[in-house]
Amino acid sequence: MMAMRLRWILISALAIAICGCGDRKPATPAAAAPRPTLPPPAAVPSKSDDKRPVIAAYGDSLTAGYGLEPGQSFPDLIQKQLDAAGYLYRVVNLGVSGDTTTDGVERLATVLSLHPAIVILEFGANDGLRGQPVTVTRKNLTTIVDSLRAAHAEVLLAGMTLPRNYGPDYIRSFEQIYPDLAKNYKLRRIPFLLDGVGGHPDLTQPDGLHPTAQGTEIVAHTVMNYLMPMLRRAPLPPSVSN
Repeated sequence: MMAMRLRWILISALAIAICGCGDRKPATPAAAAPRPTLPPPAAVPSKSDDKRPVIAAYGDSLTAGYGLEPGQSFPDLIQKQLDAAGYLYRVVNLGVSGDTTTDGVERLATVLSLHPAIVILEFGANDGLRGQPVTVTRKNLTTIVDSLRAAHAEVLLAGMTLPRNYGPDYIRSFEQIYPDLAKNYKLRRIPFLLDGVGGHPDLTQPDGLHPTAQGTEIVAHTVMNYLMPMLRRAPLPPSVSN
């Protein structure tokens, strides 16, 4: 009997303790330190907000950077050099691998929509490699130059040549397109875009045509040599530095 009474006393005490716990208010936590107010993230300007004059690199796989990692094409390297030198230009890579001068004519609306200040014009290699009539290549390049000049873009014309097995007559006629255009339109001309690279196995990819990353650095240096005088004549936005 005594044991049963003791058991009831213990059960009652436990019940009272549980009920009492339910009536307690939770302790008020210490006030948390106020979170610092963070500034809104800086808006990344869209291309439409970029008011720098455009340099359009307009061409085929040699411009596109065929076989290279992103950021290794010669237009990419040109942008880096311009930025480092303090020139306020935006370089746009409009190279498409495999394009001929006919494709260049068909894509004119794309380059003209950018209202470029300068166009690095690099077409013709695929025409030659496919044995396209020189008259067609000349006509297409003339159409492109006419359209760019009508849009008040300065043109830097990149000259090209062909592998020696295409025959001296065809190669000579093909190569002559570029100095003729430069003379007729008073264009600045790069005699040979791949100068110092073409014909050097250590600077070209296994196809023997496209430059490696190291070769592309040489190409970018060549282009910059001819581009620099044009930059001084191109309109630049006012400096924002004080």
